Amino acid sequence: MKIKKGIYILFFLLSCGMLQAQVQFETKVSKTRLGINERLRVDFEMNQDGDNFNPPNFQGFRVVGGPNQAISNSYINGKRSYSKTYSYFLSPQSKGTFTIGQATIEIDGETYKTTPVRVEVTAAVEVPKDGNNAEYVASENVHLVAEVSNSNPYLNEAITVTYKMYVSHDVSITSSWREIDTPKYADFWSQNIDNQGNFKIYEGKYEGKDYRYVILRTTVLYPQKTGKLDIEPLTLDVPIDVQSNRRDLFGRRLMTRVNKTISAGNRTINVKPLPLEGRPDTFTGAVGTYNFNVSANKTTLDATESLELTVKVSGEGNIKLFDFPSVKLPSALEVYEPERSENVRTTASGMSGSISEVYTVVPQFKGNYPIRPITFSYFDPNTQQYTTLSSEEIVLNVENGPLTAGGTTPSEGNNGKKPVVLSKEQFKYIQLSANLQPMNETPYFKSLLFWLLLGGPLLLIPIFILIGKRRSARLQDVEGNRLRKADRLAKKYLAEAKKHMQDKAVFYEAMERALHNYLKAKLNIETAEMSKDRIAQLLEERNVSGTTISSFRELLKSCEFARYTPASSGTIQQDYNKAVETLSEIDKQIQ
Repeated sequence: MKIKKGIYILFFLLSCGMLQAQVQFETKVSKTRLGINERLRVDFEMNQDGDNFNPPNFQGFRVVGGPNQAISNSYINGKRSYSKTYSYFLSPQSKGTFTIGQATIEIDGETYKTTPVRVEVTAAVEVPKDGNNAEYVASENVHLVAEVSNSNPYLNEAITVTYKMYVSHDVSITSSWREIDTPKYADFWSQNIDNQGNFKIYEGKYEGKDYRYVILRTTVLYPQKTGKLDIEPLTLDVPIDVQSNRRDLFGRRLMTRVNKTISAGNRTINVKPLPLEGRPDTFTGAVGTYNFNVSANKTTLDATESLELTVKVSGEGNIKLFDFPSVKLPSALEVYEPERSENVRTTASGMSGSISEVYTVVPQFKGNYPIRPITFSYFDPNTQQYTTLSSEEIVLNVENGPLTAGGTTPSEGNNGKKPVVLSKEQFKYIQLSANLQPMNETPYFKSLLFWLLLGGPLLLIPIFILIGKRRSARLQDVEGNRLRKADRLAKKYLAEAKKHMQDKAVFYEAMERALHNYLKAKLNIETAEMSKDRIAQLLEERNVSGTTISSFRELLKSCEFARYTPASSGTIQQDYNKAVETLSEIDKQIQ
């Protein structure tokens, strides 16, 4: 009987040990059914530490917060309890049923996966109007507005869309907002006026209340279709600091941060067609206010001598969006393709500047050549009328040169179709390639190249022998190979961190992995033993200086705090340089 009891006790103890050693890695969600205007929290929790955590792609959701990492490590009655959690905050993009996919992590060389979780997204639910609710306070005190300068423009008339973010004096925000949806401006020609990140704060009114506001973006639009056109909304994810009910030791109210998605809303404009009454035949789509000029740099010249004919349009309007007036010249004038130059700038009121085309004209024969007036038409939205401008007639006087066939002076009779006789010497044949041979050639036999190719392989034999001996010695150096492998691993992760310096979360996550894997190789310890005090003790035993140990601990603190505090590009670069320097110092000092 005692033997049976002993067997049962032994079996029970072995079962408890197996259960205790079993790895648990699971997904937990804050709710499995939520409205499209609510947020979802997803926690990936494990009971043992691991490396190379990879979250799912969160299809159907937008990540608005995270990853946040929390670690719990405690000992109760000699029994260790460990928990590590990666948390994400998601915003649904559409209604339907979605699946939170599998996350993976490596623990003791094995890859573990979570079980997928299904979440249902319903229509928007009513948000409780609770003044103590941070989400509600944030939504009531920050607004994004799209102001349209003209909601009923003509076709190709400039309108301006100004995006303003209004913030009340009860909350505060930082400049770390990010765009979620950017307008595409279909059926418009568009150009953004960049403020280069210099957001000036203005005082203004929103729904009769005092607000502060910043102008996020100004976009100039030229509608390319008539009828009702939609302007897509600009959507931002904004971190908002709201006063909470908690207070610090001095009685001051603490702030809590809420991430809210705000949108400027969809705007519709009604584009009017250009009137048909009074439209001239020379109208090519120009809308605005313009000046028109045609000029020649000289009017008296000899045959085969060139001149420049400049056609210039200047003013304000859709200056890049219409067909340029064409030039028709007598057939006795040889005309080359024009050289186009633009001097156009875009401001909040639209495009302005000038466009010119310069023609190179070469007369072939003696005589007088009239260049008839060129017309240009545009529609002025201010007067709602068409205007036609005409250039002055230009007469070219070619004084010296051959006459046309029959010895007469050319004119535009017969529609300018008179035969033209060109001089045979006008263009001479130019040889484009030549078969040149050197006058003195050096023989290859017994030349410097000959002796180098002959004796070079013999000189390389001792070098190969020396390289082989050094390689053999290097392969036999087991401890040196282990250290070099650790160096390569640390440099690999530091290189990954350097590539993601623009993304704070990815940068510090990669740098933390580099520091941990470096210590695992150098000190031969496991991840579970990596407390700051334990690391400091082991480095001190390996004769590493106190200054270097302190620098390493500060790096670990920076990686932990960076998830919860903002960091500038200068701070990230400083931490990276410090990591490179600290790992190099540990390599030099460790024994």
